[in-house]
Amino acid sequence: MKQKKMVDGVLIVVLCVLVVAFLTPIFFVLLNSFKGKLYISNNPFAFPTGETFAGLTNYMNGISKTNFFGAFGWSLFITVFSVAAIILFTSMTAYYITRVKSKVTSALYYMFAFSMIVPFQMVMFTMSKLANSTHLNNPPGMVLLYLGFGAGLAIFMFSGFIKSIPLEIEEAAMIDGCNPLQTFFGVVMPILKPTAITVAILQAMWVWNDYLLPYLVIGLSTPYKTIPVAVQYLIGSYGAKDMGAMMALLVLSIIPIVIFYLTCQKYIIEGVVAGAVKG
Repeated sequence: MKQKKMVDGVLIVVLCVLVVAFLTPIFFVLLNSFKGKLYISNNPFAFPTGETFAGLTNYMNGISKTNFFGAFGWSLFITVFSVAAIILFTSMTAYYITRVKSKVTSALYYMFAFSMIVPFQMVMFTMSKLANSTHLNNPPGMVLLYLGFGAGLAIFMFSGFIKSIPLEIEEAAMIDGCNPLQTFFGVVMPILKPTAITVAILQAMWVWNDYLLPYLVIGLSTPYKTIPVAVQYLIGSYGAKDMGAMMALLVLSIIPIVIFYLTCQKYIIEGVVAGAVKG
């Protein structure tokens, strides 16, 4: 009993250290978002004082210089539709791959699994050129690109969960007159809720915070800038940076995804464990 308490105490200390390590950068970003841009570089770890406190000036400057609300709208559009497309199409694909046993479906599964280990840097130049030539350099095109890049992990997790669903449930639905689509949407999809929410959290955080793909495909000179690309817009010529406005926009960009994560985080462990089931 004493040894268990000691292990629990060490674990709590380690977890507290990790919490502090993860939250410290966010705290300093928030801290510096209220300081004048001239004082951030000189003393980034100091609290704002009467001389260095800038109030909401950084927030107003950042919003006005980057058209933040426009970027927020495009980020929201791309994230919502990308995540919805990933959940819908990958869950159906995983269901087909898992229930229809053939060499083709087996090859498809391993191709999707292999896509998770391919670094984005290996395909980014050919992908951006293909996106430009096929006119996918716009928000709807970005949804298709994110669907392609996010399919591997989602199918892997959905397939693992579907393998744990008893076939008798689906057979009972078939006996009641359901066709495969009705069985999937009426019986299987509600059971997939924990994994679907987990996939939604992981993909939403990735798409919302992604900088490289929108920058390569959409760029800085279009009206479709996402929030990460809009923040980059604050870096002027010769490396001049408005650090105050950048910190303010980072705070504003963090808030929606943190709220989304905190709302759904109770499902993430359950979904990850369920998706790791080996059939």
